[in-house]
Amino acid sequence: MADRWTRLSLATLMAVGACGGASTTGPIVITFPISTLGAEGQVLVRQLARFMAENPGIKVVQQVTPDAADQKHQLYVQWLNAGASDPDILQLDVIWTPEFAAAGWILPLDQFRPNTSDFFPSTVAANRWQDSLYALPWFIDVGMLYWRTDLMSGPPATFDDLVREARRAKQKPGIRYGFVWQGARYEGLITTFLEYLGAYGGRILDGGRVVVSSDAGRRALTEMLDEIYRDGIVPSAVLTWHEEETRFAFQNGESVYMRNWPYPVPLMQDSSKSRVAGKFSVAPMPAGPGGSHTAAIGGAQLAINRRTEHPEAAWAVIDYLTQPEQMRERARVVGQFPTRPRLYDDPDLASGLVIPPATIRQIIEFAAPSPAKPGLLPRWPRLRRRCSVC
Repeated sequence: MADRWTRLSLATLMAVGACGGASTTGPIVITFPISTLGAEGQVLVRQLARFMAENPGIKVVQQVTPDAADQKHQLYVQWLNAGASDPDILQLDVIWTPEFAAAGWILPLDQFRPNTSDFFPSTVAANRWQDSLYALPWFIDVGMLYWRTDLMSGPPATFDDLVREARRAKQKPGIRYGFVWQGARYEGLITTFLEYLGAYGGRILDGGRVVVSSDAGRRALTEMLDEIYRDGIVPSAVLTWHEEETRFAFQNGESVYMRNWPYPVPLMQDSSKSRVAGKFSVAPMPAGPGGSHTAAIGGAQLAINRRTEHPEAAWAVIDYLTQPEQMRERARVVGQFPTRPRLYDDPDLASGLVIPPATIRQIIEFAAPSPAKPGLLPRWPRLRRRCSVC
């Protein structure tokens, strides 16, 4: 591996030097804005140190950025809209890739010939814009269904199953809710609706056209409303709830089911703080008639600033960070899910993940990119704001 990266480093320096961009006084400097907090920051520091040891011609400088996604997005927009060549590498939310690509802010990666077949197809599709690849998937996050193993024998396959079992289990002492999900007017409501929409075979956009008002869209929305107002399994309070409100309801033993991201798993396994420790599992969200299980996709992507002075060196860093060795380490140390499906066959992966690899892989394979994808609207951020106030 070291020989491979040494050869890559030399080739990179020669290529950049031929373009007149190589430094004559020291290594090429690549800037990378990233959080340095916690285990995630620590493992990245170690990986970048190894990269620089194997590639002495490239120095990676980390720039500390806000952890809040909206603040980071605003900072990126300021930099890129100003035409700055720094930073060189960007960590993007999955819904930012088409937005930044459409704005002309990030570099197409096809010129570097990444082997996209090694990644989950949904993660590659999420990073394409107009048939070009603009970012490489670093790690993945997906929406999933949490269910109480002490109250039922298995997860529901359909929404009919979920409603029936939730109503039955809700009769037990201490159970206030059958199902809780994110319904406040923010991004979480849109991802929740996307999973219901996919369950009924619908979509929001098709070839740039808004098609959410289809029969499938109406059935999906009706299902969500019926769970609140007809079936009584979802409290009307969810219309103001975010991820944490739903987590606390489930963690406190008050709900039978919960839709959420993977992050609550280790928190709810702590028996000193959780009433459901050892009493829950996860599964794909249920399906409805005419559709399939659907998981909203999240996670982080790595892209290159279109105005960078060192695109080859920036790509070398991205390629290194998305190799199996680095993904395996991130899974073991941080618990982040790799974007390479073959890693889920690695027996060592289970030691780092809070969810069994086979289970999370099954959920990831149902992952659906958000609407702002190839050939669709780059104005998804504005569309989601409009949808969230409907």
